[in-house]
Amino acid sequence: MRVASDLEKPLVFCQITPFSPMLKSALSGLCLALITAIAYADQPNVVFIITDDQGYPEIAANGNPIIKTPNLDQLHREAVRLEDYHVAPTCSPTRAGLITGHWTNRTGVWHTIMGRSMIRKNEVTIAQHLKDGGYQTAMFGKWHLGDNYPFRPEDRGFEEVLRHGGGGVGQTPDYWDNAYFDGAYFHNSKAEAVKGFCTDVYFDYAKQFILANKGSGKPFFAYISTNAPHGPMHAPEEYSKLYPNLDTAMANYYGMITNIDENVGKMREFLRENGLEENTIFVFCTDNGSVGTKVYDANMRGGKGSEYDGGHRVPFFIYWPKGNLKRRVVTEICGHVDITPTLLDLCGVENKAKVKFDGVSIRPLLEGKAQSWPDRLLVTDSQRVRDPIKWRKSSVMTNQWRLINGEALYDIKADPKQATDVAGKHPEVVKTLRQFYDDWWADLEPGFKVPAQIILGNPAENPSILTCHDWITDGSTPWNQSHVRAGLDKPGTQGFWYVWVEQAGEYEIELRRWPRESDQAISASLPPGAPVPGVKAYRETPGRGINVVKASLKIGDAEAEINVPSGAKSVTLKVNLTEGAHEFWTTFETAEGGTLGAYYAYVRKL
Repeated sequence: MRVASDLEKPLVFCQITPFSPMLKSALSGLCLALITAIAYADQPNVVFIITDDQGYPEIAANGNPIIKTPNLDQLHREAVRLEDYHVAPTCSPTRAGLITGHWTNRTGVWHTIMGRSMIRKNEVTIAQHLKDGGYQTAMFGKWHLGDNYPFRPEDRGFEEVLRHGGGGVGQTPDYWDNAYFDGAYFHNSKAEAVKGFCTDVYFDYAKQFILANKGSGKPFFAYISTNAPHGPMHAPEEYSKLYPNLDTAMANYYGMITNIDENVGKMREFLRENGLEENTIFVFCTDNGSVGTKVYDANMRGGKGSEYDGGHRVPFFIYWPKGNLKRRVVTEICGHVDITPTLLDLCGVENKAKVKFDGVSIRPLLEGKAQSWPDRLLVTDSQRVRDPIKWRKSSVMTNQWRLINGEALYDIKADPKQATDVAGKHPEVVKTLRQFYDDWWADLEPGFKVPAQIILGNPAENPSILTCHDWITDGSTPWNQSHVRAGLDKPGTQGFWYVWVEQAGEYEIELRRWPRESDQAISASLPPGAPVPGVKAYRETPGRGINVVKASLKIGDAEAEINVPSGAKSVTLKVNLTEGAHEFWTTFETAEGGTLGAYYAYVRKL
């Protein structure tokens, strides 16, 4: 006879007998909590940390003789370490590939500005997968995959969000006059004042999220994505002063990394103190190559933005005691497209969306159980142009080979510095790698003609706040607030947004030179903002006055114009829009006959 195990009995003692309604409710809640806890008991939590512009060389354990990273060095010793892990050479593309498991160019993200940093609506993120699998999900810090619906993290599976705008603190979509200290971030879509250095704030909010969900009986996913050590180079002085022999920029760059290191150590201690370390997958990685290669390059060629290994080979540590992911080195080539399928595998979460990943689960490598792991081909490239160009700044990679820009071949095992082109000696290898790339490009190319579109008229974002960071343009993009302050109005400083009007009808569109929170007139000049430790902050650029006399807009067939009264902070126009895809153009005309686009547009469906 089969005897029921203890795990099969909870529903028996959870039966409600004739008690008072209050007691019935309490017991029902207890039953639900117990059932939930049992359902998710074996699923690990995930704390995923990704930093910005910290390359492989910026960890002492990787040979850097100057950097102070004792906590990352300890993680380096204790974790499973990917030693041949590759991402994109810049930030948005890496993030898009990492959180979807798709080639970055497939997701629509091949640049960091110009509407090419917005992740396509059809992509399913790791947060959405995990949320659908019962996880509590949150992100803190840098998103850089779109600031409007449907691209925001709160639209893509993250239930709790604290983020800055754009690709960094002080960039155009960010809260006005933000620098790396204090300011305001967008907390669940609403601006919220904060105190402290940016990295410290993100980790503190992450800890609050973890504590709030610790007793829920459900696992959590905390994605902590720092804008540090991306420029401009600002760090608390207690960290930058650790590097007196470096110039101001590099001292602050290194200082930001040491601050990150301290926060990593504090987070690991926090998990231990709360009994969460054993069953939490703890990941540390970075998004692209170093900007400090003149200080130390780890014997790699190139840095951020480069097609050579220094641009895209970065650290990746994963630590999970309960899953025996510790003290192991993986030397097989891996990529950012492998991370989402791997996490789903480790967390036991079904791919309910039936996504066909470009990456694979590398769980066997992490666990040291891969009996035979076939050599693989991976591609990375740095486009940073309006429309992708075949072979541009590309690397086709295997365990041994790197084909650069379709021409030069390097044996990375014998020549890690990629100094000697051996294409002439191995034509068969070149042919194989070129064919792989040709097939890869042919697969992705049709999608290059399908732009990501900001959706107007959806209740999830009404009004929609559009900024010049996302202009489609062949000219200059004012992607940070220093550019906005400088008032770029040279020829070509105008662009359009791709939009999709979800609901036809009347729309109210407010055009601004300065954002609402600045409370400044369109033609006003602004004094420099307050400095912060480190290099010159974006807000320190004086705000140039521009004498705007007329404003106009065009969205599809709808056009409108209005004179700009002296001292007006904005102008508002009403237009009837048809449903569908449109180009959205704005123009400010100056008294001197110059033109520029409206840097900010607030679009509300009436």
